[in-house]
Formats: sequence, structure tokens, C-alpha cells
Amino acid sequence: MVTHALLPGLTRSVRFPMFHCGRFNFERDRPLLMGIVNVTADSFSDGGRYLHARQAIDHALQLCEEGADILDIGGESTRPGAAPVPLQAELDRVLPVLEGLRDCGAALSVDTMKPEVMAAVLAAGADMINDVNGLEAPGALAAVATSTCGLCLMHKQGEPRTMQAHPVYTDVATEVSTYLAARVAACQTAGVSAERLLIDPGFGFGKTFEHNQALFKNLPRLADTAPVLVGVSRKSMLGHITGQPVEARLAASVTAAVLAAQRGAAVLRVHDVRATRDALAVLKKLGDTI
Repeated sequence: MVTHALLPGLTRSVRFPMFHCGRFNFERDRPLLMGIVNVTADSFSDGGRYLHARQAIDHALQLCEEGADILDIGGESTRPGAAPVPLQAELDRVLPVLEGLRDCGAALSVDTMKPEVMAAVLAAGADMINDVNGLEAPGALAAVATSTCGLCLMHKQGEPRTMQAHPVYTDVATEVSTYLAARVAACQTAGVSAERLLIDPGFGFGKTFEHNQALFKNLPRLADTAPVLVGVSRKSMLGHITGQPVEARLAASVTAAVLAAQRGAAVLRVHDVRATRDALAVLKKLGDTI
């Protein structure tokens, strides 16, 4: 496996030196790039563009060429206001794409909340499960515990259709950190090793801009619990800052990814892999060292 020099401003994790992800063992010496593959009709940024399997596979292969370490395949949108997708429809979207990417060279993650989908995609060769529901659904932990897959546990308040209606926290950083620590503990009780786990604070999932801002500033604190996946690419929090529509948030997304990397993010979930990779390369060569 190719290793990479540590980026300036980052400290290699002693507690979590490796991320075990199915067929892949990633050293924690740089942020991993996770490319987004939405096989959906209604995702907030690219819904409908890659709904057919061939379109999604071609897009994913392009992200792989651009430097994606992990491809995150999703068949159900979880944007604010999104409606649930029936089980069979989600399987019909995801499984052909997973099969088409089996030998692409990147780890294959599936973004799903359904234990039945988790079991099916793991049987089909998925390397990772990315669950916005933190493996809380009945049967979810059982579906993944005995595999070798990587896992990402995300925090959200409420459910996608209504989560942005009126999110309320007393101390968002403490509440999110406490929740994620409890989910990590539940996984470890079920036999999942710490090296298989990532956590995601869930930017935009039942949070106001101020909540998102507080969580971003507290990324180093969250990283004490487990390696952190950060997904802010093209999100409304960046539109709030810049005033730009979703299609014009490339610069904001790349800047946020670099800042997340400097705050210790282990994985950056992005739409724009090449631009993010290039920004990290500049950081490596020109950034201040600690």
C-alpha cells in the first residue's frame, strides 16, 4: 500500500493508527478522500444525474481516477425533506453499481439506513457501511458486526423529512459527542473493533448554521472518540456563508475540506475529488508545519 507524508498541521493518531475497511487497511497518515456517488433522483446537489447504473458507474470510475480512496454509493437521499425509498428500489439502485465497481481499486461504501440493504451489499462485496442513523435501527448492528467492513456512525436530530424544521440543542458539541461515544461503545460491545469505526457529526442533519459552526470548531474534540468523517461538500451551511447556490460552491467546499483536514478529519466526503486532492497537495507543500 502506498503511504503518504503527513500533511502540515496534522497529528498522526496514536489511538487509531489504522482504518480497517473490508478488503482495505488504510494507514491514518493523511485524510482519506471519499467520493460521493448518488444513485438517486432527489439528492440536493446531483439528484437524477447518476440514477441509471451505467451513469453512476462511469461517474464513480472518474472519481476513482481523480484520487478517491473510497466511493460512497447511496440509493436513498437523506437531504432535508427527502421521502423514504422502498427497500427493493434501494437495492435495485445500489447493487448493480456495487457489482460494476468491484474491481475499481477503491474501497466501496454503501450509504444506507436499512439493515436489509446492509446485509445484501456486504454479501455482494461492499467494504464499508455509512449509516446516517448510527446503526440504531433494529438489526443494523447484527447485520454488520461479524463482517470486516468499515463503519461510519453519524449523528442526526429527527428524520430527514422534518429534521431542519426546528433543531434545538443546549450544547450541541457535548450532545453530539456524547451520542457518538455511546454508539461507538454499542458497536464495541457487539464485537466491532475500534479500527473499523468512524464517526460523523452530521453537518446539516438537524442543525442550524450556528450548530454546524460549533461542531466544525470542535472537530478535534470529536476526534478523541474515533476518527472523524466530515461531509460538508456543497451543503447549505456553505451557501449561508457565501450566498452561492449549490452549483457554485466548489471553492467553499474545498476550503472547508482543507480546514477540516487541519482540524484532524480522517475522511473527507466530497463531490469534487480532484479539486480537494489538489488543495491538500498544496497544503502539504506550502502549509506551516507544527
